Amino acid sequence: MDTKRYRRKIYLEDKPREDAKNELLQAFNLPRKSEIITVPEALGRVTSEPIFAKSSMPHYHASAMDGIAVRAEDTYTAHEQNPLFLQEGEQFTYVDTGNAIPGRFNAVIMIEHVNVMDENTIEIIEPATPWQHIRPIGEDVVQEEMLFPQGHILRPADLGVLLASQIKAVPVVKKPIVSIIPTGNELVQADEDLSLGRIIEFNGTVFSGFIKEWGGEPVLHPIVKDEPEKIREALVNAAEGSDIVVINAGSSAGSKDYTVHIIGEIGTVFTHGVAARPGKPVILGQINDKVIVGVPGYPVSAYLALEWFVRPLICKYLQIPEPKRQRISVKLGRRIVSLMGAEDFVRMNIGYVNGEFVANPLTRAAGVTMSYVRADGLLIVPPNVVGYEQGEMAEVELFRPLEEIQNAIVFSGSHDLTIDLLSSFIKQKRHDMKIVSSHVGSMAGIMAIRKGEAHVAGIHLLDPETKQYNTSYVNKLLAGMDVILYPFLKRKQGWMIPQGNPLEIEGVADLVNQDAHFVNRQKGAGTRILFDLLLKEAGLSPEQVSGYSREMFSHLAVAAEVKGDNRAAGLGIYPAAKAMGLSFVPVADEEYDLVMTKEFYLSEKGNELMAAIQSPEFRKAVENIGGYEVVEKPVLKIPLQV
Repeated sequence: MDTKRYRRKIYLEDKPREDAKNELLQAFNLPRKSEIITVPEALGRVTSEPIFAKSSMPHYHASAMDGIAVRAEDTYTAHEQNPLFLQEGEQFTYVDTGNAIPGRFNAVIMIEHVNVMDENTIEIIEPATPWQHIRPIGEDVVQEEMLFPQGHILRPADLGVLLASQIKAVPVVKKPIVSIIPTGNELVQADEDLSLGRIIEFNGTVFSGFIKEWGGEPVLHPIVKDEPEKIREALVNAAEGSDIVVINAGSSAGSKDYTVHIIGEIGTVFTHGVAARPGKPVILGQINDKVIVGVPGYPVSAYLALEWFVRPLICKYLQIPEPKRQRISVKLGRRIVSLMGAEDFVRMNIGYVNGEFVANPLTRAAGVTMSYVRADGLLIVPPNVVGYEQGEMAEVELFRPLEEIQNAIVFSGSHDLTIDLLSSFIKQKRHDMKIVSSHVGSMAGIMAIRKGEAHVAGIHLLDPETKQYNTSYVNKLLAGMDVILYPFLKRKQGWMIPQGNPLEIEGVADLVNQDAHFVNRQKGAGTRILFDLLLKEAGLSPEQVSGYSREMFSHLAVAAEVKGDNRAAGLGIYPAAKAMGLSFVPVADEEYDLVMTKEFYLSEKGNELMAAIQSPEFRKAVENIGGYEVVEKPVLKIPLQV
C-alpha cells in the first residue's frame, strides 16, 4: 500500500463557518423522496404533501352533555313560577354525551336541570335555546378541510386528528440516510479489552443519536483502519448507499489524515478548515453528487461540527427550519480570552444567584466529552471579539431548560466526591432541584461567594499560623458579609501512590529523595496549601519537587494521573485513592466546611440542602465510602447574627 503520495497537509483553511455552510447547502440538491406510513408510526415525521380530512368530526349532530334532547320551541314557556312537563318520546328523549341527536330535536338540557316525575314525565323550569349543548357536524373538523400543510412535523395530538378524520396512513418525507464512518487504528469497541493507545469508539453512537433527533436515519459503519484504500472503499460504498456521508477523524493535518486527499481524488473538496474553535479541522466535499462531511476525532469538536453542517442538510431535505436554542443574558464569573479571526464556542456552567444568571466556562479542551455533557449552555465569541472581562454581560445559548437552571444550587470551591452524592439525595426529594458544581479550589470558592456567583462553597483551608481550618480565611476574605460557615465533613488527606507504594513514600521528603513524579493541585486549592505547608515544615522548596507545577483540578484527576505512572505520587483524599485502586498513606485529618450567605442558609434551597446533609441516609452513604465522617451535630463556626 503506497501512502507516500498522501503528504501531510500542514495548513488548514480559515473559511468563515457561515460561508462554508452556505456553500455546502448550495451543493446539496438531493431529490426529496416520500413514503406512506401508518398514522401510529408517524410521530415526529414530516408531511410530504398537504393532508385533507376524509370525514367531518363529528360527522353527526352530537350531544355535548348527559341530559335530554328537546325542541327548543317547546320549552319557551318554562319558568320557576310555571314549570313545564314534557313526555318522553314525542317531546323529549334521553341522551348521553356523544349520542346522536334525533332529527326532530334541536337542543339538549343538562340532566342536572331536569326533575324526573315518573317513568315518562319530566319537569323543567328553564327554557332551552336552539342548538344549546349540541356539537354540530364538523364543529372540530370539516370534511375536505386541510388539516396539515406540507412540511408539518406530526405531534401526538395530530395523530388523533388524522385518525378521527378517517385517515389511516399519511405521506411523509422519507428520512435521509446518513452513513457514519468511524476511522482510526486506535479505535476498539466498548466490549473489547483496553490497552495503552486504544480508545473506545463512541462518537458513532453519539452521531447516530443526533441524526435521529434531527430526523435522519443513521447507518453506523464498522470501524475503518487508517489505510487509504480502506477509507476510499468505505467512502465510495457509503456515497452509493446513502444520502449524506459523515466520516469521523482523519480530517486534520496529521501523517495519517488521508481523508481530504481521498475525497479530492474521487470527488470535490469545498472546504478544509473553518474559522472556529473547537471544530476547525472540518472537511466539506462531494462524491458522486453526495455530500461528504469529515469531522474531527475529538468529541466536542465533532459534535459541534455535526450541528453546524449535518443538521442544516437534514433540515433542508425535510424542508423544516433549523431548531434554535433559547438565549439568555448572563454575567460572566471569569475572564474569557479569545483570538481574533475565529469564532470561539465555550461550554458554560450557568447558575441563578441573587436574581441574576452567572456563567463560568468549563474546560475548553476539545477532547473532554464531559465538558459538553455538563454544560448548561454555549457562549459563542464572534471572530471580531478578543474575549470578555470578568463581570461583563454576554449572551449564551441554553442546552437545558431555563427552569432547571433557575432551580439549581450553585456549588463552587474545592472538589469532593460527596457533592455529587448530595445532589442525588436532593433530587430524590425534589426532582426539580440539583447541585451544579464547579471545581475551582477553596480560595476561588470563597471569592465566588464574595462576588455573589455561587450559593455554596466547599473549603478546606489550613491556616499555617493557627493550624485551624477555614475560619481565618472566611473572616478575612468575607469581612462585612453576613455568612455562615457550616461544618460538613471530616476527611483524611494523604499520599496517593501506586499499589504497594513502590517508592516507599511516607513523607514529603521522600518525594525529593526518590525523585517521585509529583502531581499537584491548582493554586488556591486547600490541598495545595497543605502541601506547601508540609514543604515549609520540612525545609524544602517547590523547585526541589519534580512535577510541582503539574496541576490538576480535582482529587480524582490527581489519582488518575498517579494510576498511570508507577513513579508518581499526589496528595489527596482517601476516597479518590480508593476509587482508582491506589495505596494511601494518611497525612492529616482535615475539616471540609461549607460557606454560604445567611440569606441562602435560611432560604428554601438552603433548607433542602441542610435536610439532605443531616438525613441519616446521606450520612450513612458518605461514611460507607470510607475516609469520611459527616459532622452529626454541627455547631456553626461563624454563627447567625441575631
